[in-house]
Amino acid sequence: MDHGSTAEAEIVDTGSLKGRWIIYVVGIYLLTLGVSMAIRAGIGISPQSSLTRTMTLVFPPLSQGTYNFCLELIMLALTFLILPKGWEMKNFASLIPAFVLALCLDFNLKMTGWVQLDAYWAKVLLLLVGDAALAFGLFLMIRANLVLMPIDMFVNTIFKRTGWKWGNIKSCFDLTLLVMAALIGLAFLGEVKFIREGTLLNAIFVGQYIKLYFWLFKRHQARKTAGSGVTA
Repeated sequence: MDHGSTAEAEIVDTGSLKGRWIIYVVGIYLLTLGVSMAIRAGIGISPQSSLTRTMTLVFPPLSQGTYNFCLELIMLALTFLILPKGWEMKNFASLIPAFVLALCLDFNLKMTGWVQLDAYWAKVLLLLVGDAALAFGLFLMIRANLVLMPIDMFVNTIFKRTGWKWGNIKSCFDLTLLVMAALIGLAFLGEVKFIREGTLLNAIFVGQYIKLYFWLFKRHQARKTAGSGVTA
């Protein structure tokens, strides 16, 4: 859900606030649908999902959406601790989309609960389709250009405080979540859960899908502009 580093002015929607919020919420839904599909594929999930998914096995009474919201709360608190002088009350608004994401995630996990695949090729295909949905959700959220999720806000805050490259910070953050998921899995479950070849595929393909959507959108806009010039 790291869209702070990839937002580009050319694709940002400058339309009505209501329309942008609709795009943003649709993006959240598609993102969580993609996450759910990746989980059902059963060959590894994203670093951010691996920790919260592992926690559902450690303490099952809480849903993954709940754990995800708790993670967002922790990141919001850390954001304040790292850069208290730059804190603004409007930052609390980031909890609204975080809550919506938690609800959508639990809903989509419930709706995809029937999915059980045996063939490995089918699992890979489901993962790739899920990554495509996840990436398109991220693309729509970038386009809406509204509120950053607390996790993205945390990464941005580290960037402002240190001046390190945004991508490097996000990679370190993801790696930290992976290590935590692995350690918690070993400590409480006796094995590492959800970190497999699909985790690597997720890291590769989500980024490539987003690049593809950016390219397609810019190409569409260029054609639209050229068409307007011809008819003018």
